[in-house]
Amino acid sequence: MVFQKVTNKALVMPGHYKWDSIVNVVSKGKNTTDTIWHKLKDFSLTNQNGVTVNWDSLKGKIVIADLFFTHCPTICPVMTANMKRIAASLNNGQRVGDRTNQQVHFISLSIDPERDSVERLKYWANRFQINPEQWWLLTGNKKEIYDYAIKEMMIFAEDGQGIDTSFIHSDRFVLIDSSRHLRGFYNGMDSSSLAQLSRDLVLLTMERTPDEKGVFADNMLTIALTFLMAIFAVGLFFYILKKNKQ
Repeated sequence: MVFQKVTNKALVMPGHYKWDSIVNVVSKGKNTTDTIWHKLKDFSLTNQNGVTVNWDSLKGKIVIADLFFTHCPTICPVMTANMKRIAASLNNGQRVGDRTNQQVHFISLSIDPERDSVERLKYWANRFQINPEQWWLLTGNKKEIYDYAIKEMMIFAEDGQGIDTSFIHSDRFVLIDSSRHLRGFYNGMDSSSLAQLSRDLVLLTMERTPDEKGVFADNMLTIALTFLMAIFAVGLFFYILKKNKQ
């Protein structure tokens, strides 16, 4: 049943969000329009290992991103746990060799960077057994993080003026393709939305970018099967979880 849902919806490629401009293009004597999708600007933040990272560190990666803070008493632990399950399923889909998925990366930006030091990020990483080669917890300049979340990633964040429970932020996971284009928003607390994220992730791994001629084209079938196996496992988990809650 879950696998049938995956195959039926796998034909619809994830859409794009936030365009910069529309240009006229003349091709073979015909006038057509082309949308220039917004490319997320660069950032410079520090991960849980104390390493400064940016988009160059993620070149060629598909990224799943969210917001969190380590003193969060409500949704953050649940969202981190759900992201952890998706990350783990990708690793579990690789049966031989390096078990760290090399095509997908996860980033979680702290909206409380003044308290979320590298040591606090390490605490959170240890709590959820987060692999730094696959998933970065990021801290840095507060204004940069808030501007990036709101203006670039198009998700909400509000400073609660230092009170633990008054920080307000989006519960969305954001899907970003290897060209740094926004490709989807998903409720990090909802099983059906997370299943849709899993399906969309499969499709993006098989999508060719304008500036790359199918780096994975020669291994397309292997990649597709690997990710479909992983996504099936994730979908099944959330399906069972939802059933148990009912």
